[in-house]
Amino acid sequence: MGRAVTIAACALNQWALDFEGNLERIFRSIDIAKHRGARYRLGPELEICGYGCSDHYYESDTLLHSFQVLAKLLESSATQDIICDVGMPVLHRNVRYNCRVIFLNKKILLIRPKISLANAGNYRELRWFTPWNKARHVEEYFLPRIIQEVTGQETVPFGDAVLATKDTCLGAEICEELWAPNSPHIEMGLDGVEIFTNSSGSHHVLRKAHTRVDLVNSATAKNGGIYVLANQKGCDGDRLYYDGCAMISMNGETVAQGSQFSLDDVEVLVATLDLEDVRSYRAEISSRNLAASKVNPYPRIKVNFALSCSDGVAVPTCMPIQWRHHSPEEEISLGPACWLWDYLRRSKQAGFLLPLSGGIDSSATACIVYSMCHQVCLAVKNGNADVLADARRIVNDETYVPEDPREFCKRIFTTCYMASENSSQDTCKRAKLLAEQIGSYHINLNIDAAVKAIVGIFSMVTGRTPCFSVYGGSSRENLALQNVQARVRMVLAYLFAQLTLWTRGMPGGLLVLGSANVDESLRGYLTKYDCSSADINPIGGISKADLKNFIQYCIENFQLTALRSIMSAPPTAELEPLMDGQVAQTDEADMGMTYAELSIYGKLRKIAKAGPYSMFCKLINMWKDICTPREVASKVKHFFRMYSINRHKMTTLTPSYHAENYSPDDNRFDLRPFLYNTTWSWQFRCIDKQVNAL
Repeated sequence: MGRAVTIAACALNQWALDFEGNLERIFRSIDIAKHRGARYRLGPELEICGYGCSDHYYESDTLLHSFQVLAKLLESSATQDIICDVGMPVLHRNVRYNCRVIFLNKKILLIRPKISLANAGNYRELRWFTPWNKARHVEEYFLPRIIQEVTGQETVPFGDAVLATKDTCLGAEICEELWAPNSPHIEMGLDGVEIFTNSSGSHHVLRKAHTRVDLVNSATAKNGGIYVLANQKGCDGDRLYYDGCAMISMNGETVAQGSQFSLDDVEVLVATLDLEDVRSYRAEISSRNLAASKVNPYPRIKVNFALSCSDGVAVPTCMPIQWRHHSPEEEISLGPACWLWDYLRRSKQAGFLLPLSGGIDSSATACIVYSMCHQVCLAVKNGNADVLADARRIVNDETYVPEDPREFCKRIFTTCYMASENSSQDTCKRAKLLAEQIGSYHINLNIDAAVKAIVGIFSMVTGRTPCFSVYGGSSRENLALQNVQARVRMVLAYLFAQLTLWTRGMPGGLLVLGSANVDESLRGYLTKYDCSSADINPIGGISKADLKNFIQYCIENFQLTALRSIMSAPPTAELEPLMDGQVAQTDEADMGMTYAELSIYGKLRKIAKAGPYSMFCKLINMWKDICTPREVASKVKHFFRMYSINRHKMTTLTPSYHAENYSPDDNRFDLRPFLYNTTWSWQFRCIDKQVNAL
């Protein structure tokens, strides 16, 4: 009997449609796995084409190029003597499936289509793929000629089957199947499968990692077995950051943990485990054995290959470890920073420009860029040649070595304080001091001349001059004058992003960073096409409360003392005239609600699926000690009025890092109308009826 098996789970930074780069990263992972003694190599979901191809899955080119990459893998000597499990789309009888292709020594053993498709939140797999609904059924798949020429096979098994090697039995799950209530590993485990594999395309959400870890460990706690999870990592072309966390678990305990955030394009997790530990664990679970005696068997694909060595008794095996979870503040520091690095290097730009206002949101964005610079310097110090090559290309210096985060920040990060007559000296000083501490190239400018020119054109055409409300103007005039300032800042941000490096004698352009948080977006507390309109926004999916905690984390971990005064200052847009040189306008007063309340509204609206009436019913209990039912009703109505009036702004929201499950992102996560009947007459009448009854 075989005992010690060595298996590898890979976390790869794949990029949608980057077939050349994806192939190279797959080859590297196989080489590492073989070098470390693995006999089975598992990669992420759809790793050949990249998970985020979206409607490109409809194109025959995507299928063609995936098979071309598969042919390269099959014919290479690098894939000999190791079972390779790769992901790609496959068209079977004119139906497109999300598949695992498992092969050994130039022969395809099995094509296993996905059974449960992810179709909630950011996932739209049912748009492009069909689930395999034929449980424990296998059909013949006729291989394309480019594969036949390599393997000598005309057909291969396609369907829901397991692999029986000379020493054990393996069964595959694909991502969502682990999260399904009837996960395949349950029945497979009862049918004698000892090793379960899961190839994932799972993205980062704050505080989500423990859920995935718990699911993997629980998969083998009741039934015994070895569970191997591989996941994509990095930004593969959109708002999501796939967060790796490759892991291997046995009998309900983690034995190997991969990193959640890193700049390594290829990470291979290898573990050696004793199959006898699985067998002895199962032997004493009588309920499991009774169920196993009645299970409907899976088709078994016989494989003349062993995952263990004949002398495996003396091989040292892995022991259980304690999973180390990041705090939410660490997740904010690392996840968006890695996403920014991928976006920067893959967009082939020369850095970032950020309008730095001296407030919490833009300061948090600046700190994330500074964290990215830390990660780059650390990766180079640890010998990451890919990061070094990317850094040299970005700064246009083939001999450059990033060693000091502040010095690297100076080269790739420009911050810009755009003052107006309504700006205070306090915010100007705070922005300048933070820029000095992180090392960014900082610009101070004044927008008054541009604002006066635009208002002057309006006055010349209409013969009327708008005034702020403190000078007797109407609310319409007041808001319009604020919007002019905000929109001028966006225009100037893009101008400076395009030409700042030109003025410094350096090549390239800069990506403009936005800094509107998830709560402001939900409420619509932003000017459409102001400097929240940018190329990308690393904090657009993060709440104000989490950003404040992140700022405190940066004070303690990066020694950025300038953040202390930023933390203590009340949030303000500084778009209305000062009173005796001091800020008179504050965000929460403008919004008519606190950021803490906004966060609660957001979670109830999106996660709890609450409309106005349901939200009111939940909040009268949540807030019974601080608000009367009538006050709760007033707050809920005000939120829904403001949300619906401003929902149109979500259609032009800057692409943001997805970090919260109550994000209002209109692109594909939060699908709602943007033209509402903002009176909510029927819904509000139900609330009023309930208030009167109470």
